[in-house]
Amino acid sequence: MFNVAAAAGGGTGILGAIVPFVLMFVVFYFLLIRPQQKKQKQRNLMLNTLGKGDKVVTIGGLHGTITEITDDIVVLRVNDVTKLTFDRSAISHATAKDTAPAAKV
Repeated sequence: MFNVAAAAGGGTGILGAIVPFVLMFVVFYFLLIRPQQKKQKQRNLMLNTLGKGDKVVTIGGLHGTITEITDDIVVLRVNDVTKLTFDRSAISHATAKDTAPAAKV
């Protein structure tokens, strides 16, 4: 009779030790993992929808307008003369779409 009670108590001890870890994983998932995945999806969508004329900001803080774009390279016009080449992944965010075409001299 004593052995049966000890065996039953040992089972709840293991369950009692596993439940906090499962709860901790659930909390981490909803507070850290899921929001990060959502943010990554939005960033990938933004990078895939970039086009000529979009005004963007790079990770380094450089503002420019996209003049050329390929699968992994973006050429930005910083002013009338300067064009800089960046990786597409270096774009932090798009600010606006350029509605007026640039005046050619």
